[in-house]
Amino acid sequence: MTAVLQVKDQVVTSEQIVGLLDRYQLLPRLLRELVIDQAIASIECTSEEIGLACQRVREQHQRNQPPVEPSGNLDALVTRDLKIQKLKQIVGGNKLESYFLKRKSQLDQVIYSLIRTQDVGVADELYFRIQAGEQSFAELAREYSQGPEAKTRGLVGPVELGGYHPTLARLLTVGRPGQLWPPTAVGNWLVIVRLEQRLPAQLDEATRQRLLDELLESWLQEQLSELGTVTTG
Repeated sequence: MTAVLQVKDQVVTSEQIVGLLDRYQLLPRLLRELVIDQAIASIECTSEEIGLACQRVREQHQRNQPPVEPSGNLDALVTRDLKIQKLKQIVGGNKLESYFLKRKSQLDQVIYSLIRTQDVGVADELYFRIQAGEQSFAELAREYSQGPEAKTRGLVGPVELGGYHPTLARLLTVGRPGQLWPPTAVGNWLVIVRLEQRLPAQLDEATRQRLLDELLESWLQEQLSELGTVTTG
């Protein structure tokens, strides 16, 4: 048995290391990084690319107060990051536009007004007051809504619909600005909702990077699922 690590009186051998990584839930991260290293091994970066990236990192650290000197082997860290950025383009660049169209309904944002209550009578009364123009949505939300939106006079957003309750997301997806819905059951609540504004997702630089990250993650999960049993070999 070969000792690979010693912590005080404990010696960790090569035969034990995989079991310990698995016990402390570090093995998936190690495998992930190894798959990335293998994938980027043949990707090249120019000295100009590395130099510019190192300069950006140094400038970023200099903006900290107090200034912090980048730690570790900066060239190696920057080079690996550059290669990963290029890997994202290799894995997802050709799929990006179609993936954006697939994800667009979840990425679209909305601003809406919300009142929630668990009292059927109160919900009906508030809906009819808003519909008749007797009181504003904002006033009634501030007074009667039982969620945090009461503090914002019922206004919520902009928010993406991807992670929302399916019933609420469906209403806000198909509705038109200004549309008011009668009390609707959403989970344990009765909600009165009015769509204020829809903000369609755009394939801007921030969205591009987010989707490339998602595509890389999906690719990594496929690679990891194909790995066989890990041995100490």
